[in-house]
Amino acid sequence: MISDTHQLDAEIRLRPATLADAAALAASLTRSRAYMRPWEPTRPASFYTEHGQRERLAGRLAEQDAGRSMSWVLADGQDRAMGGFDLNGIVLGPFRSGTLGYWVDVEYAGRGLATTAVRRICETARDDLRLHRIEAGTLLYNVASQRVLTKCGFEEYGVAPRCLYIDGEWRDHRMFQRILHDDPPID
Repeated sequence: MISDTHQLDAEIRLRPATLADAAALAASLTRSRAYMRPWEPTRPASFYTEHGQRERLAGRLAEQDAGRSMSWVLADGQDRAMGGFDLNGIVLGPFRSGTLGYWVDVEYAGRGLATTAVRRICETARDDLRLHRIEAGTLLYNVASQRVLTKCGFEEYGVAPRCLYIDGEWRDHRMFQRILHDDPPID
C-alpha cells in the first residue's frame, strides 16, 4: 500500500483514503452533488451519507489490499475532504496498467488541485506501483477534465461510444492514456 502524503498547496494535501474519511467525503459529495451531476452516474441517496461512504470506502480499501486499486483524498489540515482520486482496475504482469478517476469539491474546483494531484498520482503509479500506463475517460463535453489530463501528459486515443450511464443516458467518452515509462515489467 502507498502511504505517502503530498502537500499540494499551503493548506491542501493528497493522502491515502481511510475509513475515517467517510463523514468528510459524504459532506463534500453532498455539497458538490448538483455541480457534479452532469459528469457523474446517478447515485442513490445513501451514497451521500456517512454510512454509504463507509461502505464504498470499505470496498475500495479491500480492492487496495488485493493490489487492484489505490484511493486518495484531498484534505485540509482538519481532514475536511475536498476531492477524491482512484486508480482502479490495476493489472500487473505484462499489462501494468490502471484506470484513473477523480473529482474535486465544487468549492475548490478551478484551483489547479486536480492537475497537481494527477501529476503526483502518475509519479506514484510509475515509481511505486511500477505501472507502465494509466488511462482515463471523460465525457465529450467535460473540457475542464480533458485540460487536466492534457496538462498531465495524457494523450487522447479515441472515443468509447455509449461507455457509461451518466445523468440518465449512455454517454460517449473521450479516452486518454499516459505512458509512464517503457521499462520491462518487474514482478
